[in-house]
Amino acid sequence: MEKNIIKVLKFGGDCLNGSQNILKVVEIIISEKSFPVVVVSAMEGMTDLLINGINKAKGKETNVSDTISVLTEYHYNVAQESIKNDKVFNKTIQEITVLIKKVERLLYGVCYTEEITDAVRAYILSYGERISASIISGVLEDNGTQSNVVETDKIGLITDENYENATVDLEEFKRNFNFLAHNIFNSGVIPIFTGFFGSTPEGKVTTFGRGGADYTASVIAFGFDATELEIWKLDNGFTSADPDFVNNTNVIEKLSYFEAAELSYFGKKVLHPLTIEPIAPLEIPISVKNLLDPKNKGTLILPDAYIEENIVKSISQNENISMIRIHGTGIGYKPGLIRNIGDALSASNINIFATVSSQTTINLLIENKDAEDAVEILNSFKGKIIEKIDFVRNIALIAVIGEGLLKKRGIFGRILNSISNEKVNVEMASAGASEVAIYIIVPKDELKEVINALHKEFIG
Repeated sequence: MEKNIIKVLKFGGDCLNGSQNILKVVEIIISEKSFPVVVVSAMEGMTDLLINGINKAKGKETNVSDTISVLTEYHYNVAQESIKNDKVFNKTIQEITVLIKKVERLLYGVCYTEEITDAVRAYILSYGERISASIISGVLEDNGTQSNVVETDKIGLITDENYENATVDLEEFKRNFNFLAHNIFNSGVIPIFTGFFGSTPEGKVTTFGRGGADYTASVIAFGFDATELEIWKLDNGFTSADPDFVNNTNVIEKLSYFEAAELSYFGKKVLHPLTIEPIAPLEIPISVKNLLDPKNKGTLILPDAYIEENIVKSISQNENISMIRIHGTGIGYKPGLIRNIGDALSASNINIFATVSSQTTINLLIENKDAEDAVEILNSFKGKIIEKIDFVRNIALIAVIGEGLLKKRGIFGRILNSISNEKVNVEMASAGASEVAIYIIVPKDELKEVINALHKEFIG
């Protein structure tokens, strides 16, 4: 694929919230000077509607009809408000009616069997993106621009079998997609890719979790060897802290891949955590842009490090964690123990956010929802080496992020001093695991004070 001609544009669900925003999306696509490759999320609130519809469907036919009624009315109204040409409107309505009918049949299947597999659940959830892609294609046609919907479970976008948080086999995808990518580009017809999902080698739909369309867009950019990836949202990009915690935050104009990857795990997730991975080998830049303020530069994410004078670019947090402590006097001398623990938790789809160990304790940071299950699994390890397992709730993980942190003297001291001045005890601190981040664990009820103190100290 040629360089300097293809740009991937991803539009999140908030950008597809109503006809006014959709018309702005279409205007951006049409005005693009490069060949635009579009990736869309489901329209705002529609994935939640489908999740609730699945949960309420078991044994209750009226709940299925209620879900389908809301799904139909919302999308029909958006199409009606966005498409003026009767012929195009009727064609689009026919397309989305077929899609909604499939959702209805699947939900009635859940209703009558009163059970659902992970694969069927993922398949139902994929219809939010399929419907939104069809509407965007219709609005483009209404504005004189030709486009085709490309459903990502039908193009060889192969994943593992984790139906809720799948990962793409990039090498397999590249082999499968290369021919199609050339055909799409040579056709000159704008492709509208469905975000959020791919498929297993057997063809079963898998999803990428919340914000998964970002990851899809990155994979598609990798497949096209694109010149740039633009992520469109309703804000200006990454900020120096969560605006819900700090009043005077700044938009960060430039980030490195590593900084953006760290930030994607914290606070208000601007990007899906896996967004950087597919495009990193190709060094494709990412721009995070605001649909309501398209001339704003937003945040530019580049492969190379960009060191600011004050080093720290963002203070971010994760409030959704618990710390599991595994105690034993001989833990530090037991080869392979951490690997075995990781394998046991991974087998139950429990992700370890971070690990800090000493000679007598292994500390695991785990999402709150997984903490009790993780303790139950790890109790099977208790014996001669592991003497006790417990977990700590009501904590929060703070990340101080910026290129050059580990090379700048005094940063760690300033962090601890700022927290000490707030009379807050640090549960744990870690530097060196990442070249661009220092991690601090503090009591959750004192998080806001600590974030504001650190922001004041480093950013102002």
